[in-house]
Amino acid sequence: MPLTRDFRDTVMARVKSDPAFRSELIVEATNAFLMDDMETGKALLRDYLNATESIAAIARELAINEKSLRRMLGPKGNPTLKNFLSLLKVCSSAERLTLQVCCH
Repeated sequence: MPLTRDFRDTVMARVKSDPAFRSELIVEATNAFLMDDMETGKALLRDYLNATESIAAIARELAINEKSLRRMLGPKGNPTLKNFLSLLKVCSSAERLTLQVCCH
């Protein structure tokens, strides 16, 4: 089911105003990828990048084309492990996050 405009606007506003929510988007995107839910992981990272308006800066930092980054996180995108890990590193660094895998 596609997100409604109001819901997307609400998420974007919260990302801009709530650092803990931004961080949680990155954590949840990582968890989704680890649980083999690529679509959710890509959508969460895409929402993070769009809401923070950082896609151009992150594309420059990763030395990849901005359009390539957008395609990588699009519905048909298939990021390589190297690109995905680099993207997570840059996003988590921007939020001063240290990601680690914990066993339960």
